[in-house]
Amino acid sequence: MSYLLDANVFIQAKNLHYGLDFCPAFWDWLVVQNAAGRVFSIDKVADEIAAGEDELSDWMREHGQDLFRRTDMGVASRFGEVSAWATAQDYEPAAINTFLQVADYYLIAHALADGGVVVTHEVPANSAKRIKIPNACIGLDLRFMTPYEMLRQERAKFVLGPGATAV
Repeated sequence: MSYLLDANVFIQAKNLHYGLDFCPAFWDWLVVQNAAGRVFSIDKVADEIAAGEDELSDWMREHGQDLFRRTDMGVASRFGEVSAWATAQDYEPAAINTFLQVADYYLIAHALADGGVVVTHEVPANSAKRIKIPNACIGLDLRFMTPYEMLRQERAKFVLGPGATAV
């Protein structure tokens, strides 16, 4: 099974629980799992991260060469399915137009093409004003989970080693 990470997984990790400065093990785990063919994201998420021009975009440039999958013809062939689902729901036209232009749309198409599990902090919501990733996953019969569920399922361990200092 492979995982496809939403931009909010990277951004919230950096800003909250797994800061690059105090929890490098999380970021190392992503690189190792990517090399093992288990953790990925997509080019459109990379674009969102790059726009931040911060330590996360620096990390991505240094470590993300293989992490962010390109949108190829196999993915593009799934755009119609995602678009058809979105337009068949009761979302406002502005919500549909926004969804069809952002990374979420591409992430869902990648998951359909590759069979990956979508990893996001978003939760399902019954709002006509915004299409949430979990709602699209449910509607298109895709698996999704939180980053914490992924870490538990993969039995990730971030433990202090012998050289760690405690304050």
